[in-house]
Amino acid sequence: MKAGIHPEYKKAMINCACGHVVETRSTVATIHVDICSNCHPFFTGKQKLIDAAGRVEKYRKKYGLKN
Repeated sequence: MKAGIHPEYKKAMINCACGHVVETRSTVATIHVDICSNCHPFFTGKQKLIDAAGRVEKYRKKYGLKN
């Protein structure tokens, strides 16, 4: 690495809207996020899966297509 051309890399705090705080390193002292792995539905197991079954059949029925 060349000296004097890189930004200062220091401790940083990531603050989520849910209140979860993570300590990391960054060029910015504090980072505010709306959603994190602590409150995201995918990671918490509260994700709702939308059933897409039937959409293709509905399309084929509408336009008279066969498999």
